[in-house]
Amino acid sequence: MQSLKQTTSTTILLAGKQYKGYTIGNIPKTFAFLFNEDTDQEGITEWFNYKGLTYVQKSSNPWA
Repeated sequence: MQSLKQTTSTTILLAGKQYKGYTIGNIPKTFAFLFNEDTDQEGITEWFNYKGLTYVQKSSNPWA
């Protein structure tokens, strides 16, 4: 079992990776699609739910 550390109210550190939590009304536009051919943008295909929030891995790109 991997350790989970909550760093802020919406940020979790799991296995050395940082995840940001979103409520269902605020999830990113790229959530749950594979690839957008118009913009050549990949979607978010991996996430998990914990304590009422949906967590996705935080991007190292500040504009993503």
